Amino acid sequence: MKIIAYSYTNPLLESAPDQADWGWEVDRVYEDLGKPESSAQATRESYRHATRESFGHATRTQLQQLFTDCETEPADYLLIRRLEELGDTVEEISDRLHKLEAMGVAIIATEQPYTSENYPLGADLLNLLNAIQRQQRSRRIRQGHARNRLEVAPPPGKVPYGYRRGKGKYTVDRSTSPVVKDFFEHFLLYGSLRGSVRYLAKKYGKKISVTTGRRWLTNPVYRGNTAYQNGEIISNTHIPIISKEEAAQVDRLLRRNSRLPSRTASARRSLAGLVVCAECQSHLTVTRVTQRNQDKEYLYLRSTSCPQRPKCKAIPYQEVLEHTIETVCRDLPLAVAGMNFPQLDAVKNNLAQAIARQQEILAQLPALIETGILDIETAKLRAYKLRTEISALEAKLATLPPVNLRSVAQAVSIPQFWLDLSETERRFYFREFIRQIDITIQNKELQLQVIFIF
Repeated sequence: MKIIAYSYTNPLLESAPDQADWGWEVDRVYEDLGKPESSAQATRESYRHATRESFGHATRTQLQQLFTDCETEPADYLLIRRLEELGDTVEEISDRLHKLEAMGVAIIATEQPYTSENYPLGADLLNLLNAIQRQQRSRRIRQGHARNRLEVAPPPGKVPYGYRRGKGKYTVDRSTSPVVKDFFEHFLLYGSLRGSVRYLAKKYGKKISVTTGRRWLTNPVYRGNTAYQNGEIISNTHIPIISKEEAAQVDRLLRRNSRLPSRTASARRSLAGLVVCAECQSHLTVTRVTQRNQDKEYLYLRSTSCPQRPKCKAIPYQEVLEHTIETVCRDLPLAVAGMNFPQLDAVKNNLAQAIARQQEILAQLPALIETGILDIETAKLRAYKLRTEISALEAKLATLPPVNLRSVAQAVSIPQFWLDLSETERRFYFREFIRQIDITIQNKELQLQVIFIF
């Protein structure tokens, strides 16, 4: 039994299948690769034939070779992913199906409910071909979007707040971009998403949900990058609203806040969400106690879900705060000194070198076009892939800790530094370094262990 396979791949939309992807023991694979056209070529082609694919009317030389080989030595089965890979129009597909079945070749579509044994050339097949025609229209739309990606044009859809569409790219909207910039600055200063959303509503009357605020913080467009629906990102495509350093700090703050209990990221007190009872492993919340007709208030850390009987007693907040500052000043420099900075520097250098190599290749493409080694369409496709790879490497580089962590640790190891901060500012720095604070009371004496993030 002889089994062959055929695939037609548009490099802008998909990659060629691997031989293992067929799921059969295949004797030979015939592969045609579509060639992307320029925009002008695609426009002329669409006028010439409305149903023909926008990205090149492929000659399908391997398909022609398949027919030639089957005339001399017919195969028993032909595997294809989808019927539309046999031609650019429904008429071409139907004609090639007739020829293959006349040769006695059984056709199996792996990604469609079609086999030539179950679909005789009749009404059922016509219904399937009509469905293929609708899929080809959808494919042409996706190909148009892919062509825009090669030109590094913004994707279709609503433009993010703070920008407007310019000539083939996003341009900063001077009337709304200050609102977005102020939102980011407030988040970087206080590290609270809900607080930044409330600040925006109070100062500018711009009411957004917390979910929208989170999308703003993670939106690549505000960082000068363009993101597409396929998940690929191209960096440095337009003027950013926040710098790369600010974007990296935003990501660190979001990762830090994700480890905290719900709503504690915007809590007023600096220890909120960090303190855990070592005995019952429940988070301690800050409670406020006042006395009638008195302005003075008393703060305590209390467990609301303690399984112990009797429950753990409330602990004075100020006492825990003083022990925390003392522990951080003593242990933080030691924890930073124990980090393997040479290894971290090696990782950063490797990423930087990989980015530099990709940029060198990108810079060589114009010369390859001039010498005729690459045509314009292939060079655009190669440039697009290089830019997405560079963006991925830059994203990895941005997730690494800052280089000056050791000097920062020395600066914040002075007790007076913490005492001069407000509770909001202290909250920001605590969460920059501390993952969790385990607290126990033995013989009526408070014992505290600070677990750092690194």
